[in-house]
Amino acid sequence: MIPGAVGHRVSSGEVELDVVEAGDATRPTLVFLHGYPDCKRVWEPVMSRLADRYHVVAYDVRGAGRSTAPAPRAENYLLERLEDDFLAVLDALAPYGPVHLVGHDWGSVQGWEFATSPRLCGGLASFTSISGPCLDHFALWLRARLRRPTLRHLVQAAGQGMRSWYIYAFQLPRLPELLWRGPLGRCWPALRRAMERLPVADDRPSDTLGADAANGTWLYRANVRPLTRRPRQDRIATVPVQLIVPLRDPYLSPHLYDDLEQWAPVLRRRTVRAGHWLPLTRPDQLAELIADFVDEVRSGLVPWPTRPPKPAVRSVPR
Repeated sequence: MIPGAVGHRVSSGEVELDVVEAGDATRPTLVFLHGYPDCKRVWEPVMSRLADRYHVVAYDVRGAGRSTAPAPRAENYLLERLEDDFLAVLDALAPYGPVHLVGHDWGSVQGWEFATSPRLCGGLASFTSISGPCLDHFALWLRARLRRPTLRHLVQAAGQGMRSWYIYAFQLPRLPELLWRGPLGRCWPALRRAMERLPVADDRPSDTLGADAANGTWLYRANVRPLTRRPRQDRIATVPVQLIVPLRDPYLSPHLYDDLEQWAPVLRRRTVRAGHWLPLTRPDQLAELIADFVDEVRSGLVPWPTRPPKPAVRSVPR
């Protein structure tokens, strides 16, 4: 648990989101988005290290943890719906100023959507991305390599294709849900501990893991195929971005971010010799990287890509 944490329920359309906050609400707000098949508990080791300096907030995305799940249909898991949820959390817990967003895995996929969204322009102060690309950027990266099929580009595309095997599997109807609610859900904590070399106490799975993972397959079905077929070419970050790349990530190649400067005009790139779940395996290092970036953005050492519009209501300094 995070010392001094307070829980909330926030309504967003047809779902209720379970939210936790800690720290002084008058200080800069950091919002943490978890990935798949995690819940907000995955961020506890990092948030505990930052709550004495910042106002830290995390929530279970729709269908995960203690948040409610919408009907299992693609339209209920679109990135647009996830953006509605994020805005509802900001309105409830960070109404006075732009927030610093931190996302891991699918939380980072969401974060790219928010950092490049006109609806969030003026609502974010920075974005730290860990192990989760923008789906549009990924599709355009892949197209660029297939359009210029040098040996290097073909090797990169093929390598990422093999790493993304699970994305194809999640497009199958019903079978992934059956596996997650059955044997895979029961085995997953042990599998992840083995892959990441985690001690048991630091695994922090949800007690609803099977259902969370089954619900979360709709994130892939709703968003990956449509955006791969028709990627948007205007998804340019309007805030400073920190990219943290685990070099031993079995799911995402470091080469996936080779062209990222064209989509993130102000980009800080950091590499870590670790696997996918940095919030669990490197909480001290990750907390330090996040804090350093947030403080440099606030002090002006990291510039803005463009002049940000002034929020109409928010007044707390970045």
